[in-house]
Amino acid sequence: MNFPLRSLALLTALAALTPFAAAATGLDWPQWRGPDRTDVSKETGLLKAWPEGGPKRVWLFENAGHGYSGPAIVGGKFFTIGTRDGNEILLVLDAATGKELWTAKLGGILENGWGDGARGTPCVDGDRVYALTGPGNLVCVSAADGKILWQVTMKSLGGKIPSWGYTESVLVDGPRVLCTPGGAKGAVAALDKLTGKVLWQSKGFTDPAHYSSVVPAQINGVAQYVQRSATSVVGLGVSDGKLLWETSFAGRTAVIPTPIVRENEIYVTAGYGAGSKLVRIGAGNAVTEVYENKVMKNHHGGVVLIGDYVYGHADTGWVCQDFKTGEQVWIYKDFKKGAISAADGMLYCLEENTGTVVLVEASPKGWKESGRFKLTPQTKIRSNSGKIWTHPVISHGKLYLRDQDLIYCFDIKAS
Repeated sequence: MNFPLRSLALLTALAALTPFAAAATGLDWPQWRGPDRTDVSKETGLLKAWPEGGPKRVWLFENAGHGYSGPAIVGGKFFTIGTRDGNEILLVLDAATGKELWTAKLGGILENGWGDGARGTPCVDGDRVYALTGPGNLVCVSAADGKILWQVTMKSLGGKIPSWGYTESVLVDGPRVLCTPGGAKGAVAALDKLTGKVLWQSKGFTDPAHYSSVVPAQINGVAQYVQRSATSVVGLGVSDGKLLWETSFAGRTAVIPTPIVRENEIYVTAGYGAGSKLVRIGAGNAVTEVYENKVMKNHHGGVVLIGDYVYGHADTGWVCQDFKTGEQVWIYKDFKKGAISAADGMLYCLEENTGTVVLVEASPKGWKESGRFKLTPQTKIRSNSGKIWTHPVISHGKLYLRDQDLIYCFDIKAS
């Protein structure tokens, strides 16, 4: 087929631009820790170094209310949970401008000395949003306008509110929405995502709820859900919640970080000196302990796995840990405790006391900073016992952060 020269020139130009357009294309962040619950974004084309004072702030929203809920970002909308007029609310903003689009009432506010409001992040699935409040009300709303479609309480599923409230970010997987009410009826429940009807509860796993979130997994070709409690880590069957395997992990006070699953290996960590553990699931669901040690002792800022290395704060400093062996690779003590996320080969570390954000190369060679800035302004409504605990999120070339009523958006795309 013969093309006019003008058309051929145009096609050549478009072909040349295609790689750059692909590199600049952002990715949605539909739930807690991103599409695959790893807190590692697959976006590229991001800044490898920040200018003095940090990246450009695009917008600041100042009316989110109380809470530590993070964002889900889908279809140009920013979903989080805040408080307003005596209720926890689903708050929806325009992700590009920070303009408020609508809110939906989710129920009463969790009151807690460490700070009121929700802890979990909403999950967006198609035309629906699923949000769990601090007191344990799971609500399904229309993503278009906030209309309540159904709601179920954790109490009705046999659960009891944990000491610091329900902090789980629910998971939507296929036709199911997964939550962890805890208790004798079954610690984990699968509900029909369209109706809220109970499909099953994990009768073989009945521990009280702690503070972690369910992870979907394919282990040795078997689809399952991985969850943990104060004392155990388990794999549950997708269709019926049957206990497939279990291993002990003695958490202390509060077990919070989400498990990491890679192929047939499961890594967990917890703070208060508990440490970290890696197990391997073999034939017949046999559990083999690879290691258990005190190298990583992560409180609630989370850890990320990049290549063969785990990065996160370990109570005494920021640590790089060898995933395969559990050995400490390096530790950096001159930046205090906080949360972590990752994208494009870089770590985004947030110091919870000061609101300082640091860009660090994700490398086993050591802590190498490429810029830092301090969040400003900072909230005036935070509890005296509370810190800046909402994890950083990277989506569509933007860095999103939250300090209670204040939500920040920064441009981190490379020019």
